[in-house]
Amino acid sequence: MLSRLGSFLQQALESREPTQDLLQSFVQHWRGVTQYYLENTDESRPARDTEIPWRLRQLIDILAFEEREPGSNGDTGNSGTAGHTGPCMEYLLQHKILETLCTLAKAEYPPGMRQQVLLFYSRLLSQVQRPLLHYLNVHRPVQKLIALSGDEIGITAQKEELHFLSSVCSKLEKDPSLLIHILEGENVREVLCSAGEDEGKMDSPNHKPRQNLFRALMRLCNCQKSRLTVRAREALLGVLRSAQEEGPARLIAQSDLKQLITERMCELHSGIPLTTHPCDITALEGTDWRTEPSTQEADAALRRFLCWVEYCNCLVRESNEVVAVSLAESLAEGYLRGILQPELLQVSELGILRSTAILTALIQRLTAYPLLHRLLTILLGEERGPESKSVRGSPLRTQIIQRCNHLSDEISLASLRLFEEILQVPQEFALHNLVIRNLETRMYLTGAQEEIRGHEGDNWEFTEELEEDPYFTDGFPDTGLRLKEKNTNSEAEPAGREQRVRSFLSLVPEEMKSSDSGYDTYLQDALVQFQSCCNLVSQWGWPISPRTLTVGHGGQEFYEGHFLEVLFDRLGGILDQPYEMNLQVTSLLGRLALFPHPHLQEFLLDPYISLVPGARSLFSVLVRVVADLAQRSLHVSRFQETLYLVRRQLLGDAPEEPLNHVTMCRGVVVLEEFCKEMAAAACVSQPPLAPN
Repeated sequence: MLSRLGSFLQQALESREPTQDLLQSFVQHWRGVTQYYLENTDESRPARDTEIPWRLRQLIDILAFEEREPGSNGDTGNSGTAGHTGPCMEYLLQHKILETLCTLAKAEYPPGMRQQVLLFYSRLLSQVQRPLLHYLNVHRPVQKLIALSGDEIGITAQKEELHFLSSVCSKLEKDPSLLIHILEGENVREVLCSAGEDEGKMDSPNHKPRQNLFRALMRLCNCQKSRLTVRAREALLGVLRSAQEEGPARLIAQSDLKQLITERMCELHSGIPLTTHPCDITALEGTDWRTEPSTQEADAALRRFLCWVEYCNCLVRESNEVVAVSLAESLAEGYLRGILQPELLQVSELGILRSTAILTALIQRLTAYPLLHRLLTILLGEERGPESKSVRGSPLRTQIIQRCNHLSDEISLASLRLFEEILQVPQEFALHNLVIRNLETRMYLTGAQEEIRGHEGDNWEFTEELEEDPYFTDGFPDTGLRLKEKNTNSEAEPAGREQRVRSFLSLVPEEMKSSDSGYDTYLQDALVQFQSCCNLVSQWGWPISPRTLTVGHGGQEFYEGHFLEVLFDRLGGILDQPYEMNLQVTSLLGRLALFPHPHLQEFLLDPYISLVPGARSLFSVLVRVVADLAQRSLHVSRFQETLYLVRRQLLGDAPEEPLNHVTMCRGVVVLEEFCKEMAAAACVSQPPLAPN
């Protein structure tokens, strides 16, 4: 107590002597630190109980004062400007004080000295504004102090270590070129100087720096203290975000950071309990990489994994393109191909459900283009030409598509939900790979289709008279969806669209309908979704009109592709499938129908296209379903009464009592609503223009 009081009185006296020479005071305090080691005999006494912490704070205060008050040291008044150092800073540099402190931190003598040195470095970097890290006698001991992190002593100093690393990262954010002085390695400068040169040299092992800074940050990113974890992630993100110039970006890209991030992803993936239900994986919301979950939470392991996924996505999105590509490639090869792909290809039902759920959760959270594109490439392959029915694509693509029609309803539903997420990502590649590439040549049409389209404006006189729909009496209701009329042939286009709408609405016969409502309730939703799709594809360069049909097709056979084949097969079985399955299938087809590609809308929304033998369209599949329904309904007593009751049960207006043919009746309800949905899609979508 008396010694602390004496120190306080000494501090007070010194503060009241403004004329005291700063350099003399600085030297005095530093000698006070070194004198302790000459006179102390109690090796167990903690550093915090000595005067060392106070002496170190005085050193920082003097350096900060020297920088703020030019001329107070008897110099020329330029000590506070960049490029000039005051006598106290010169003394610190010339006498290698930082090197000495680093040695004391390594020795951890007296106990707790590591923490005091880390605090000194942190205060030096944060309170002194002049650039320091370019000095050899600063960045060399900084490198050594970073290298000490993670040993047994460092575990007890994580808080101080984070303050120190955050101070270093703050300096790097302001001047990313300083990375050359912090990323330790013999050939760091060569890596930086070779930016833009032969990339083969960049891959040389001699050009890879030792990553003490990134390893230290990653170690704290994975520590048990959530506040430290989040702050370490923010510090690392700040460095990557600021390193936008080519030199620092290439230096980071050649580092081990990408391997460290990938290893952590694999580690967190393996930490998800095998007992975690797949539905819990896809349904988990509210994850944020800035909020580390508590270890007491039941789903803590899953949350940690998904938070890390979001953090990786943020790193890739915010980094320079060179860094982003290197991170994405490492995650794709190390985690997606190395860990997730084998799990997706397994035959265990529980394993399939779990891996599919994890994949779905990934797609829900990944938005950075390099990362998302590589994920989709691994899933779907890189082929861009039309598919062949006899030759399947990559094994993984074939598996995940085929599982949409799996014997297990659970696997089928999980796979369909996966593709629903895929169709919502902002990637032209996914839609092209699954559907568009098979429709580009319009080989689903006969050669006579061009002549038919040429007469498209003649009020469809060539078609058979369609059954009048009693609920389509007002044309297009006043919902803000009025059709645009052109200056020429103004009645032709609306007539064609109205015929398409009426075709879908009249597809299910009246005696097989369970509702007297029209399709108006679907119009607004269809318009919103269509506009959303238009915004999504606005930069994809899609054509606005179909390409000219080549007569004869060169003898090639049309194939709708594996994805549409499975969806059409599922739609064809709508009368025999579970209700949830039918909803998922029709949801996917409804999503596809609203994408504004002329061939896709022609194939899905035009009931009047002339198909080549063996080809089927969405409308032709629905026609077969209705024909099957007509035959089955003849053998069901009180069919329409049962149908009404089933609809009421689905709406919650009737008790869930057992009924005969309930699966078929639920399928009819979905079929009826899907036809209304397609009518709304045909109404709001732009009809394909005739090719020039």
